[in-house]
Amino acid sequence: MRITGGKLKGRIVNCPDGIIRPAMDRMRESVFAILGDLSGKSWLDLFSGSGTIAIEAVSRGASSVQLCEKDKLKTKQILQNVSMTEKECGVKIACHFVSVELFLKRCRDKFDYIFLDPPFPYKFRAQLLQTISERKLLNPNGTVLIHYPSEDALLDEIDSLILSDKRIYGRSIVNFYKEKEP
Repeated sequence: MRITGGKLKGRIVNCPDGIIRPAMDRMRESVFAILGDLSGKSWLDLFSGSGTIAIEAVSRGASSVQLCEKDKLKTKQILQNVSMTEKECGVKIACHFVSVELFLKRCRDKFDYIFLDPPFPYKFRAQLLQTISERKLLNPNGTVLIHYPSEDALLDEIDSLILSDKRIYGRSIVNFYKEKEP
């Protein structure tokens, strides 16, 4: 896989061993184009897989980036992949190797962007979004993005999160959620 834009554009990111469904280049490029300049923004990449989304966020200007991946078989490759961001962009990606559910329960940080890319068979997407909302993990004007298969459905409103955009990429959908206006 290659980074599609920003300072690290064209750099190769290696896939770790184990089950992985990397986000398509076209989808990643489109999502990041929609978001625009990430300079100074914070980013959380959940169900990180190879770390590509977190690396792409740094490449496009994000200055505070964390990722979460529970598959310990992916640890070595993720750490190798994210090392390029510190060397070339001066941004170290904080890596958490625990389940996303546990990470969200313990997280005390707030983010401008939270990207979720759970395995397609995963059935608890709405509960994750509800946890993000209840724990107030978004900064004001922040966005939660979730990638899921088109045969599944997600509500337009989950707790304090409301659908602000939806993009379809073949069999994949990315929903964009914002906090409801008070």
